[in-house]
Amino acid sequence: MTDIFDVIADGTRRDILQLLLRRTAEGESGTSVSHIVADLGISQPTVSKHLKVLRDAELVSVREDGQRRFYSLSVEPLEVVDDWLVPFLVDAYGDDAPDIDYPVIPLTDSAAHAAEVVGRAAASAKHVVTSALKRFGA
Repeated sequence: MTDIFDVIADGTRRDILQLLLRRTAEGESGTSVSHIVADLGISQPTVSKHLKVLRDAELVSVREDGQRRFYSLSVEPLEVVDDWLVPFLVDAYGDDAPDIDYPVIPLTDSAAHAAEVVGRAAASAKHVVTSALKRFGA
């Protein structure tokens, strides 16, 4: 498996990922190679090379429509980066962590419900742990 950190270390690949994220936030269901070429101002062979690396790392998915391919962002592999990075941010900033401006991507009703259930479970677990630590004097 490709190391996700090696994949996102390249600036061009990060630019492609940001473009795909922006297009998703705008409601697009996929972005063509020609759109990526035009938006980023890099050659088609270069874009294709980077898209292959992103595809192999499962950071993008592809949908074929005749001769054209449309690429979409797959964020799941980035959870590895998030899991690794967040403890550093928490240690560095604590409760004073800076706000991060994420593009708003509308959730489906089922995803919103699942997020609400997970949020409640996390809040409940935090309460249980905090209460237990207080009882033990920690």
